[in-house]
Amino acid sequence: MAEPGVEGWRVIPISSFADLVRRHVGVPAGRPPVLAVDGRSSGGKTTLAGRLAAAVPGAVVVHTDDVAWWHAAFDWVDLLVDGVLAPVRRGVAVSYRPPKWDERGRPGAIEVPGGASLVVIEGVGAGRRELIDLVDGVVWVQTDPEEAARRDTVRVAAGEITPSGYAAWMAEEAPFVAAQRAWDRAFVTVCGSPTLPHDPRTEVVVSAHDDPTGR
Repeated sequence: MAEPGVEGWRVIPISSFADLVRRHVGVPAGRPPVLAVDGRSSGGKTTLAGRLAAAVPGAVVVHTDDVAWWHAAFDWVDLLVDGVLAPVRRGVAVSYRPPKWDERGRPGAIEVPGGASLVVIEGVGAGRRELIDLVDGVVWVQTDPEEAARRDTVRVAAGEITPSGYAAWMAEEAPFVAAQRAWDRAFVTVCGSPTLPHDPRTEVVVSAHDDPTGR
């Protein structure tokens, strides 16, 4: 089932969006709040997460694609929970290397420093049911399917993913997203393909009923 239609969108400053997020996730005792940014592939989740993190000093973004790298499209809950969310919720720093990173020689680690002000988990499935008790809020990024498909075509042409890999991914993503219905758990819906005039560097487009400015 497709996500519900949005009757109207409004442009707000990214600072107002950051304030909305911070009000919703609160200030948990002894740990940073955790926000999930979910949506379909090529919907603008990574861009939104990065812009939000830039607007909130001390915020950190964790990409589910990094957790799931060479592991599975969506069967990565245990890795994210054990490697990232559990230590974050204990209030300790994270330096996590998923098993496939060691197997395939990927350098570095998924890092969340101690004292982070906000941890943003970004990716398809970030707001899934299995994680809802471990995150403090869900943002749903809703994007025009034709625009998302156009962006995917560009990614395939650039060699970011093979045509067969893309087809396999979408064959899993479509039923997964439809079954999970993460938009039902979101406290705000963001437009990932806005047509309203706005400055993408300083503004974000949200569902009209989620506009925190009250305009």
